[in-house]
Amino acid sequence: MTSERLQKILARAGLGSRRACEEFILAGRVTVNNRPAILGQKADPSLDTIKLDGKPLEPPEAMAYIAVHKPRGVVSTLKPEGTYRSIRELVDVPGRLYPVGRLDVDSEGLILLTNDGELANQLTHPKYGHEKEYRVLVARRPDEIQLSAWRRGVVLSDGYRTQPARVDVIEFFGKGAWLRVIMQEGRKRQIRETGSQLGLPVVRILRVRIGSLRLGALKSGQWRSLSPAEIGDLKEAKRAPDKIRQAHHKPGKKQ
Repeated sequence: MTSERLQKILARAGLGSRRACEEFILAGRVTVNNRPAILGQKADPSLDTIKLDGKPLEPPEAMAYIAVHKPRGVVSTLKPEGTYRSIRELVDVPGRLYPVGRLDVDSEGLILLTNDGELANQLTHPKYGHEKEYRVLVARRPDEIQLSAWRRGVVLSDGYRTQPARVDVIEFFGKGAWLRVIMQEGRKRQIRETGSQLGLPVVRILRVRIGSLRLGALKSGQWRSLSPAEIGDLKEAKRAPDKIRQAHHKPGKKQ
């Protein structure tokens, strides 16, 4: 086996995303042949002794890819927080699995659990431009001015200006409306704050897609393993980030 960057080896061993593994190296937690590793260093797992926190890397686990429909009131972390259950508790599969595409405790919908650090890095890195699609229930019926502002981008309370997004009305619902929101970023509580800034209080958020992966018929609290075709589609998108970004900017149509 040829030498590879250390963070790639660690990620492939199921220790987290490549960015998380870079943090392990920077924190001095990784050694190669009993010497502290440095960021950018290469190694060969078949020849070098690589350790994290003094423990040698275990042989790579079989890759697991699991789609979960996160319910409201469940945190998208590996451990419970206070009285809230963890997303990991919903999936009765052994081994290390990490959430990709986190949602706040009040939001629902699609989360991917995997031990494939390379894929996790790809799905979360901005350069690949993976879309995330949401169904968003707002308490008031939006007018065209509010929709246009959301599509262009809104300045949040911390001064950050959101990137352009695709926003369309799916249907009116009582005094409010269900919206389709498609975007390529995911700052904490971004959708809720954007709605608040525009005078459209958000009542419910349901994520239905991450990249090519769809929630489908999964009911709240259910999970399933991805098909080989779904895994292949997610990995294939890594090779064509420019095509994804171009598709994102095509004007949406109301349905």
